[in-house]
Amino acid sequence: MIADFHTHSFFSDGVLLPSELIRRALVAGYAAIAVTDHAGPGNLEEVLDALRRECELARAHWPIIALPGVELTHVPPASIAGLARRARAAGAAIIVVHGETVTEPVEPGTNAAAIDCEEVDILAHPGIIDPADAARAAARGCHVELSARKGHAYANGHVARVALDAGARLLVNSDGHAPEDLLTPRLQEIVLRGAGVPTAMHAAILVDYPRDLLAVATARL
Repeated sequence: MIADFHTHSFFSDGVLLPSELIRRALVAGYAAIAVTDHAGPGNLEEVLDALRRECELARAHWPIIALPGVELTHVPPASIAGLARRARAAGAAIIVVHGETVTEPVEPGTNAAAIDCEEVDILAHPGIIDPADAARAAARGCHVELSARKGHAYANGHVARVALDAGARLLVNSDGHAPEDLLTPRLQEIVLRGAGVPTAMHAAILVDYPRDLLAVATARL
C-alpha cells in the first residue's frame, strides 16, 4: 500500500485543489493520503475547516482514506505545543512539524519542540537530527520522516542512521506539491535504499508504521 502523510494543496503552496490531489493519489495507487497544508497562527483554523470538508467528500465517494492535517511551518519552537493543540481542536487528523531541514533557515530547537509535543505525529525532514532528539522521538512514538522531496532529502542518510540507532519510527513521505511528486513503490524503494535503510526494515517503514498511524488518525475523524 502507499500511505503518504505529508502533502500540500493550493490552500498553501501546492498546485492542486485538495480533491484533485486526492483523486490523483487514488489513481496512482494510494490507500491513504494526508493533506497537510502549511499553517501558522493566522490561518490554522481556516485551512483545517476547508480541508476537513474536502477530505470528507473524498472519503464518502472514493476508496481512499483522505485525512485533513497541517504542517506547522517556520513558527517559533515555543509556540509549537499551543498551535498543535489548536490544530487538533480544529479537526487535524495528522499534525506535521516542518523540521530543521538543511535547505531552509528553520529555527534551532524546532525538532526538539516537535518531538516533545504529544499532539505532533510527524517530524518532517528533520535535517541533521540530534541522537538525543531521535531517542525521545522513539520513546514518545513521534514518527521521523525520510523525505522524497529534492533538497530536504539531502540529509536522509543521516536521519535514517540516527533514527534507526535510536529505535525511532521512520516514514517515507512525498512532501508533494504537484502531481509528479506523488509516491510510487519504486520511489519509496529508492528513498529507502538511498538512505541506507536495511532491507529488513522496509516492510515496517512502508507497511507497519503507516498502518499503525492510520489507525490512530482515522479514530480522530
